[in-house]
Amino acid sequence: MEGKMKGFAMLKIGETGWIEKDIPECGPMDAICKPIALAPCTSDIHTVWEGAIGERHNMILGHEGCAEIVEVGKLVKDFKPGDKVLVPAITPDWNSLEAQNGYPMHSHGMLAGWKFSNFKDGVFGEYFHVNDPDGNLALLPEGVDPADAVMLSDMVPTGFHGAELADIQYGDSVLVIGIGPVGLMSVAGAALKGASRIYAVGTRPKCIEVAKAYGADTFISYKDGPIADQVLDLTSGKGVDKVILAGGDCDTFIDAVKALKAGGKIGNVNYLGSGDYVRIPREEWGVGMGHKMINGGLMLGGRLRMEKLGSLVATGRLDVSKMITHRFEGFEKIEDALYLMKDKPADLIKPVVVL
Repeated sequence: MEGKMKGFAMLKIGETGWIEKDIPECGPMDAICKPIALAPCTSDIHTVWEGAIGERHNMILGHEGCAEIVEVGKLVKDFKPGDKVLVPAITPDWNSLEAQNGYPMHSHGMLAGWKFSNFKDGVFGEYFHVNDPDGNLALLPEGVDPADAVMLSDMVPTGFHGAELADIQYGDSVLVIGIGPVGLMSVAGAALKGASRIYAVGTRPKCIEVAKAYGADTFISYKDGPIADQVLDLTSGKGVDKVILAGGDCDTFIDAVKALKAGGKIGNVNYLGSGDYVRIPREEWGVGMGHKMINGGLMLGGRLRMEKLGSLVATGRLDVSKMITHRFEGFEKIEDALYLMKDKPADLIKPVVVL
């Protein structure tokens, strides 16, 4: 394919706009896709308005989408033009040493499996490039709404990874800090993994309503005092078995550590967009010897994960439609959806643009 295309881009830190670029080239192990549904992410907000990953110029934004393949390279075996596919936000290089070591999301460098709107143009273009489609794409399951499929790019796998990083076991008590879309999927993931009681930190009524539907039992407002104090009061001073961090800032780790039992685990999937250091309370961390483990990780990405998550939605085990509060029609509405995500009105969880 040759020619020009339009895309919505980060022009520089603090500035966005529509630009024209060449349609990306398709190498022998690549695919070129056109989006059929898209969604902005809070990560896009961190990237543009906080400069969280540094300066970027004229970089097309977006890493959440569902697409139709328009071209594949000659070495691609399992996909063809016309296939409708799930597209993960993280697209590792599966032949890298890091992938062979079990960390594909860090292929060729820390966080380097995150390519869209980081190292290369994202999915908010009329066309976008996918590396190693045989390893990274998955067919859109029959009967799954493309708008729902967009939730599988990032929100579901990131939230679920929080539950994995916290190593939730049957019967665990779990604290989820932050119940935006990733936190909601952390609640759902904790429930699916067998948590007995889920405490959720959040104040927006719509998020609380949906968190209840996904399995949260008790709600905590940071406006009512320190989160850890409230958790300890609710648990008679014992604390919780596991914590998932899906919101907050560098200082939120203080509450997480204080609320956690000795021997417990924290799973962080929150994008820390600003600040230089994470603070850990010395005494409550057992003066360094409390066996309070902190695991922070970027979600896996890749075809197998997409196929499994797609199966959860297709079989009705997971209803992601509850997260979609605003639906737009038409490619040009990407800008409106992104700014809605930036402004975060009270009734917002996730906006989706259907093309």
